[in-house]
Amino acid sequence: MRIKKALGQTNLSRRQHLKTTAKFLSFALLFTEVEIAWGAKILGVRIWPSEDYTRITLESDTPLPITQQILTNPDRLVVDVQGLELNPTLKDLVAKVKPNDPYVSQIRVGQFQPGIVRLVFDLKEPIKPQLFTLDPVAEYNYRMVFDLYPTTPPDPLMELVKSSARKESALAKSNEEVDLIAQFATKKEKEAAKTPAAPTAQAIPEMKQAPAPAKYQRLITIAIDPGHGGEDPGAIGSLGSREKHVVLSIAKRLKDKIENEAYMRPFLTRDGDYFVPLHVRVQKARRVEADLFVSIHADAFIQPHAKGASVFALSQMGASSTMARWMANKENASDLVGGINIKTQDRQVANLLLDMSTTAQIKDSLQVGNSVLKQIGGFAPLHKGKVEQASFAVLKAPDIPSILVETAFISNPQEEARLNDDGYQDRIAEAILKGIKDYFSKNPPVARRATT
Repeated sequence: MRIKKALGQTNLSRRQHLKTTAKFLSFALLFTEVEIAWGAKILGVRIWPSEDYTRITLESDTPLPITQQILTNPDRLVVDVQGLELNPTLKDLVAKVKPNDPYVSQIRVGQFQPGIVRLVFDLKEPIKPQLFTLDPVAEYNYRMVFDLYPTTPPDPLMELVKSSARKESALAKSNEEVDLIAQFATKKEKEAAKTPAAPTAQAIPEMKQAPAPAKYQRLITIAIDPGHGGEDPGAIGSLGSREKHVVLSIAKRLKDKIENEAYMRPFLTRDGDYFVPLHVRVQKARRVEADLFVSIHADAFIQPHAKGASVFALSQMGASSTMARWMANKENASDLVGGINIKTQDRQVANLLLDMSTTAQIKDSLQVGNSVLKQIGGFAPLHKGKVEQASFAVLKAPDIPSILVETAFISNPQEEARLNDDGYQDRIAEAILKGIKDYFSKNPPVARRATT
């Protein structure tokens, strides 16, 4: 009896102990949840405006739960961020809005309720917002991203047609003149055939020296792709140079040079400091029906003594070298750093591009790549004397010859200084242009896109 009573008291003590432990664990769990919910710290706020979209980023040490609503008359986006108290970093967001932002006129920030901060984006026009969270990557912690897209996206092809209308008209007139010259020559040949006569000694060399007039049926469209941008700085040199700034400068120089060519027109996949996902860069080039895609980079390697410019083309059979594979993996990770909304990524399109990449595209890419590499090698050191190949996501347009130019290694202190030199940037741009012209002189464009 005493044993049973003792066992009963022991069981009671165990039950009380378990209850106490359970209460303690529940309290601890609740305390942890409260601490997570109310202890978030804002580490930085950034705004990246562009014609494509405006991106606002809140970086924090923990994920931030939010709710959103779109209001009209006037147009505005209201976002409530839970687990925050208003602080100076958040208030800085107000001053970061630029007057030339296409979609945001101002941002208002306030403490809506205890633990809830309200952000009100006053809009210049209706938008389609995409809100998503990015996990920590590279130097970033958690990021809450607000991508504000216009309800009617800009049409890059129409903008390109408008900007090149005068050049298109001049080219059409030139083609008409060539036609007239050809008709006149044909008429003369027919007349000569009716009344054959031996040409004079003076006429023979004149006939040989007369060059056939060049005729381009349409403008050649060159898509220029400055790598990285916005949240993705690309490689950073020891002097603090950011790849995204260097390559945009080189790309704009190349754009200006192409503008001066009577039969070519340039298109930039980005013209400012903002992020463009890799598959969107390819889609933009296809949308403007580009004849060539040139992606410009200034990458880094794990060894600071690595040096020299390189040109890459797509490979379906694996990388041509360990360096090429390393480069491709690094460049393909840009979407993770720059911040891509996985939920809205068109995976079907991405897979289609991969499946449709053909041997013909790669063959053409190697040809233009060799032309460009030869021109760069005329004044700058090369990392490899031939075009390398790897599975770069940005080179997977199935119907556009595509190359990636590594202008130099920004991780090499000497080459970093060179990349920041206006003269070097200009020579690199000039070399790329000469390589492009050499390629098209041997591979004139077909008439399949004459309607654009």
